Amino acid sequence: MDYIPLNAIRAFEAASRRLSFSAAAEELHVTHPAVSHQIRRLEEWLGVPLFHRDARKVRLTDAGVILQASASGALAELGATCRRIRRNAASATLSVGCIPSIASRWLVPRLPDFTAAHPEIGMRVAYAKADDRLRDGENDVLITLGADPTPGVTSLKLFSRLNRPVCSPYYCAGRDQLRTPAGIAGADLLHDENREGWREWFSEAGLPDVDVGNGPVFADFNILATAVIAGHGVALCPVDVFRDELKRGDLVVLSDVSTNRDKGYFLTMAADASPAARTFADWFHQAVAVDLGAEDQQRAAIT
Repeated sequence: MDYIPLNAIRAFEAASRRLSFSAAAEELHVTHPAVSHQIRRLEEWLGVPLFHRDARKVRLTDAGVILQASASGALAELGATCRRIRRNAASATLSVGCIPSIASRWLVPRLPDFTAAHPEIGMRVAYAKADDRLRDGENDVLITLGADPTPGVTSLKLFSRLNRPVCSPYYCAGRDQLRTPAGIAGADLLHDENREGWREWFSEAGLPDVDVGNGPVFADFNILATAVIAGHGVALCPVDVFRDELKRGDLVVLSDVSTNRDKGYFLTMAADASPAARTFADWFHQAVAVDLGAEDQQRAAIT
């Protein structure tokens, strides 16, 4: 039987997309002669040239243009199908990447409920950075900052990123001036990664000229949270994420002035995610919604 040389088509697709045999070789992790050999083999099989070979570059022939359009789409569809089959085959094991602030406060405390309800799904919880995206690693689900605009990805909003200044009740005891932005300007300011957060907040509060140069900068938000709860100063924190600490009285909100009102924390997964990923996403999204809704209803009843 006269089989289509699929390895040669893969080499051709890379070379036709990059218009370079060398770039194709680098992408496919093979040598330049190997790519050249595969393309010549395909040309011999087809009986037509696919490239015009000039001294320093290659150009597609009319036949090459026709084949390139078909090959790229076919290989992309084949790759997506294979990834979907692999995810479904491994659907009993789920890898969830989560930023530490959400993992420690929302995911880990509730995880026993999920594993009890779905003992057939094995869980792997991995560290994720705020700017990670689903395409960057091997996670089935990501919980991080911002929605992922990548085609083929679904994003579900979990929490608002709205920030307000908070501190320990021990730190604000006897410091009545902390109830005003001008008083906060004289406090020990704690910074998350850089000082821009406080600059933005004081600008929102009508004090754009406040010097925010005092206080330590924390590279990890969980360390910042430990410091503010311990009474080291005032920090900007997302109030939705810190609802438990605020409810217990570990932290108090000092002002209604806020920043990051249009930002949020999102759960992302592939649009064709495995059944296990969809089960987890539905569960966590619902668990967060129920807890936040209950807190809002309780606050409304009190007021």
